[in-house]
Amino acid sequence: MGKRIDVKDLSVFYGDFKAVEGVTMTVEPRSVTAFIGPSGCGKSTFLRTLNRMHEVTPGGRVEGKVMLDDEDLYAASVDPVAVRRTVGMVFQRPNPFPTMSIRDNVVAGLRLNGVKNKKVLDQKVEESLVGANLWNEVKDRLSKPGASLSGGQQQRLCIARAIAVEPQVLLMDEPCSALDPISTLAIEDLVTELKEQFTIVIVTHNMQQAARVSDRTAFFNLEATGKPGNLIEMDDTQQIFNNPTKKATEDYISGRFG
Repeated sequence: MGKRIDVKDLSVFYGDFKAVEGVTMTVEPRSVTAFIGPSGCGKSTFLRTLNRMHEVTPGGRVEGKVMLDDEDLYAASVDPVAVRRTVGMVFQRPNPFPTMSIRDNVVAGLRLNGVKNKKVLDQKVEESLVGANLWNEVKDRLSKPGASLSGGQQQRLCIARAIAVEPQVLLMDEPCSALDPISTLAIEDLVTELKEQFTIVIVTHNMQQAARVSDRTAFFNLEATGKPGNLIEMDDTQQIFNNPTKKATEDYISGRFG
């Protein structure tokens, strides 16, 4: 598991509006890459192009190329649904299916893909909840609603649901922004463990979090409101935070703007 992502000259449009312009980057396999930058700079928009989630918004389209190892994610023969199975996503706010039990939440994607064998599903429930560091907290109440869990537990349930279908890449769009500090720490610890199996890309407004969990960091910015977002600089996280090459990166890291 864990594939390499190569992006070449990618621009993102919603109708005639160019939201992100000319991004080229490589995301290494089985690593954590953080996207940082001020609000509105396009980092979450760009993240969604990595599994074609931007296409669910009317008018969403891209120019450029996204390669997952040797596969072009935007080739005419590629099914966007299949892309989203390979490149999973965890959203800003925990979103377990409210009418489903904890167990059914975990295997929802597998059932959608036609898996019906109870033994296989039960094994995947335990495996995924263990993988999301949630099994010991919920193993005696798997039939309870997913929405009955705390916010931090719900987010880990969503991570379990995402990894149950065995993706190669896991995208996380500000996964801790709605959580308390203790729950945030649990998610950060989990991210560090998950990179042993998955390629992880995380958007965060918390620069301390980016410094703690990521191997590489990409800084996005925009010239002015209404202008497209750009990738300003990408490097090893320690380099970005201690000795960035671009003045805009240094200004953002040091809190001069953003």
